[in-house]
Amino acid sequence: MAAWTWRFEKADGTQVEPAVPPEEFPTQGDAESWIGENWKALAEGGADQVRLLEDTTEIYGPMSLHAESEADAESEEA
Repeated sequence: MAAWTWRFEKADGTQVEPAVPPEEFPTQGDAESWIGENWKALAEGGADQVRLLEDTTEIYGPMSLHAESEADAESEEA
């Protein structure tokens, strides 16, 4: 059975240690749900982007962890 994992990187592609302990997931959907719940903490912890891997095969990425416009996001919360 495949293991789905995330690779955490700086904007230049350098791998970094994530702020949230990473897991191995049984499905792509589980991995995507986890990143949806944890992306903000990961970004605040120093990761700029992620890549999704199925075993050793890159499925997609890099995907930015930064909101498209952080100023817009903050004004929506106010």
